[in-house]
Amino acid sequence: MNLAELLSIPAEMFPDHEVLRFEGQSTTYEALQERVGRTASALRALGVVPGDRIAVLQTNTPAVVEALYASAMVGAVFVPLNFRARSDELQHMVQVARPRLLLAGERYLETAEGLAARDGGLQVAALDSPRVHLPHLPSLASQAEPMRPDEAADLDDDLAVLMFTSGTTAAAKAVMLAHDDLTSFVFNTTEPADGSDRGSSLVAAPLYHIAGLTSVLASGFAGRRIVLMRQFDAAEWLELAGTERVTHAFVVPTMLRWVLDHPRFSATDLAHLQVLSYGAAPMPLSVIRRAIDAFPTAVQFINAFGQTETTSTVTVLGPDDHRLDGTPEEVEQKLRRLGSIGRPLPDVELSIVGESGEPVAPGQVGEIAIRSARTMRGYYQETAATDAAIRDGWLHTRDLGWMDDDGYVFLVGRRSEMIIRGGENIAPEEIELVLESHPAVDEAAVIGVPDDEWGERVVAIVAPSAGERVGLEELAEYCRERLASFKKPELIFFMDALPRNSLGKVLRSELRSRYAGMQGIGGRDGERDE
Repeated sequence: MNLAELLSIPAEMFPDHEVLRFEGQSTTYEALQERVGRTASALRALGVVPGDRIAVLQTNTPAVVEALYASAMVGAVFVPLNFRARSDELQHMVQVARPRLLLAGERYLETAEGLAARDGGLQVAALDSPRVHLPHLPSLASQAEPMRPDEAADLDDDLAVLMFTSGTTAAAKAVMLAHDDLTSFVFNTTEPADGSDRGSSLVAAPLYHIAGLTSVLASGFAGRRIVLMRQFDAAEWLELAGTERVTHAFVVPTMLRWVLDHPRFSATDLAHLQVLSYGAAPMPLSVIRRAIDAFPTAVQFINAFGQTETTSTVTVLGPDDHRLDGTPEEVEQKLRRLGSIGRPLPDVELSIVGESGEPVAPGQVGEIAIRSARTMRGYYQETAATDAAIRDGWLHTRDLGWMDDDGYVFLVGRRSEMIIRGGENIAPEEIELVLESHPAVDEAAVIGVPDDEWGERVVAIVAPSAGERVGLEELAEYCRERLASFKKPELIFFMDALPRNSLGKVLRSELRSRYAGMQGIGGRDGERDE
């Protein structure tokens, strides 16, 4: 099957039904399918052939959705890039993916041309306003004869998407997802369109994130109108949820906190909202309990846990687990389970394994391993990393957790020490390298500490070089110049030396215990210096 059939099938059956709503403009299945066909022909005219990679650097717009389906039609691989990344981080992604074509929005054209200047084989095309010296994809598409849906080949195990897991780190890996992986996820989690009113889905997660991408694919196949946001904004989210009569939405914990805190929340009509899913980062118990109390009682909450490597959701904590009613014992049990990621979906096998790879007993902590027909094909151009992650058919997630006697899974940490801030993955090692490149810094450790708003905060602990002193503001500015804004440390503390075990490894757990409750910008030996 071809990923593009997730659009062409409902478009053939219900051409006049609305499928997309963007900034007040409505698009039917028929109109979207025609634009996708024309875009596919335009890609061919630009020299794209099956197997080529097509990168996209743009916020959520209909043009990005069209490029996704059009890439699949021509047999190319869709590569959505994190538009929040710095140019050097984007350069790393381009070097890994080696795209033939980079489609860029107006705001990102200068960055795109800079990337092309460093890679002689990369061609740039404009997605928005035309530029004299660049191909303009909408103009080419408007003049092209649309490619017919039946011209799209069945690609099955061929790659459909390359998606970077950690977003923007120098070590970011490109996850290989085939057509079958994505269509399998949709078929196993979504009822196909049948002409009935399936409501509308508010898509605020970026399409470079697996949650955003699969929301578009699943909603379109289900006959659910997609209300697309360029980027998340709490005020706009609330306005669209009310005026567009949104029935389904997905948020990361930070988004949910901002929605609840917004002054317009209590005045917004959310009577149409049926399902509110959340995921991508641990949800603070205080936030989800507040949401259960604040949203209309008919809203069904779903905690959807997954990875890019698993083609989105693998476990679900369902609506019944969020209804805090029953006997005192039942309520207490539900409150405990609110801290879990739920139970595996029917097409997923989940095991908690020890160091040897053998399953551990319920209640014991181990690494979460997944086996499913839709796990990734591997990391692109990274054989060693692929072999380390996929062993004997099982994907080892590097997430640590435990399972109770009823099959509910609880996370306890990440083997890789990745920090998740507002749904964005941040590798501590990258920030440490930046800090340690400062001439006055001897060593640095970066940790994530719990935060109700962001999920986690980035905290740096620095040991200055002998005889050196460096100011907090100087280090903060040093990081700001060299890191994406969401990666720079929010708190910086100084120590004479980092705590280490007998093997020389930094005791991060000790640092987390020591600095988790600190406020302000930082200080020496844990003292605040504001």
